Amino acid sequence: MEQSLIDQKIATDLLPKKFGTRSMVWIGILLVFCVVGFYAYVLQLKRGLIVTNMRDYASWGIYISNFVFFVAISLVGSLITAVLRLTGTKWSTPLTRIAEIIAVSAITFASLIIIVDMGRPERFYNLFLYGRLQSPIIWDVVVISTYFVISLLLLYIPLMPDMQFLIAHSKDKKLMWMYRFMGSFWKNTRLQRTLSKKAINILCVAIIPVAFSIHTVTSWLFATTYRPGWDSTNFGAYFISGAFLVGSGGVVVAMYVFRKYYKLEEYIKEEHFDKMGRIVVMLGMLYLYFNINEFLTPLFKMKKSEEAFLNGLLIGDFAPVFWSAIFGGMIIPMLILIFKKGRKPFPMFIAGIMIVVGAWVKRYLIVTPTLLHPFLPMHNVPENYKHYFPSWEEWAIAFGSLAGALLVITFFARIFPIIPIQETIEEQHEKEHH
Repeated sequence: MEQSLIDQKIATDLLPKKFGTRSMVWIGILLVFCVVGFYAYVLQLKRGLIVTNMRDYASWGIYISNFVFFVAISLVGSLITAVLRLTGTKWSTPLTRIAEIIAVSAITFASLIIIVDMGRPERFYNLFLYGRLQSPIIWDVVVISTYFVISLLLLYIPLMPDMQFLIAHSKDKKLMWMYRFMGSFWKNTRLQRTLSKKAINILCVAIIPVAFSIHTVTSWLFATTYRPGWDSTNFGAYFISGAFLVGSGGVVVAMYVFRKYYKLEEYIKEEHFDKMGRIVVMLGMLYLYFNINEFLTPLFKMKKSEEAFLNGLLIGDFAPVFWSAIFGGMIIPMLILIFKKGRKPFPMFIAGIMIVVGAWVKRYLIVTPTLLHPFLPMHNVPENYKHYFPSWEEWAIAFGSLAGALLVITFFARIFPIIPIQETIEEQHEKEHH
């Protein structure tokens, strides 16, 4: 009888909560960004890419920066869900669904922002009709599609057992049809549980090489283009280490927000923040190493073709932004988290925001300075070709896409449990048994 009451308490605590006043304000803000971004995109469709400040040299701007950022933060799904699950790490259970919804929403908007950057979305089908396997762009399309499908399955399959709790306990009649539709075939039999665990393990094994491939191939889009700053064999590892860092930072921020506003202190505990803090420090040191490796070698050689690019990045026009990203996005967060007091929820939340913002800025710096320093000097070109700063349309679309990803996460948390109910109950049973 006592065990049944504990199970019921867990289910009640973890059921999705209705939106309150603060949630509605949050959604309203995100919707404003989305609407303004959509309006800016309509203007871009109507007038063409001329509404942006991208020109012949800076042909990639914050659209591609956003794309690389979304792809990076989506890798957290493979880190939290796959790696920690396969290693038998039980403490990560409250974080797996948070990581997967971040991964799915991020990879969705990564795909959309590429279509925005095309300028002519009606020609998107040509990518499939006339795509060439020699092109890294086709490799990117393949791995992004594969990663999206696997991430969606890793989100959905562990969600199926929770549908029974939603059907039994949810008072939201508007959503009941969805719960019944999605959970109608889940009978909680031993065979279903066995098959579900096997399927999850297979997907966890499959997603790791795909996750490494998605960011490696994204890095090859740059590295196979002969430009100063991109002509590097270090780019694959450089991108992957940075992706794991920003993904972990994103999960830390989400952990704090859901813990605070959904009153989940019993389930997302301080020990979760402590362990995630240790992982973030390790990943931060790894990414810092690849940053040093990426810039120290060309600085030592200082080839003439890369001199202007490196000077602009380290001591020139881009230097304030570059050093802000290095210190604000890596070094200062690591200094916070290396101490035990810094791995408490609120300091980790601040460090997580710094990591995420710094990561976006770092992606902007990967794209823009290189394009403004081609191997062949710029001669007889308009002055605006020599500089790039995004137009308001670009900013609106970029922030609209970021708001859209946050909106997906927000609505998911309203419709489904953000922490797995069935897995939490099973872990509780195991603890009491031992």
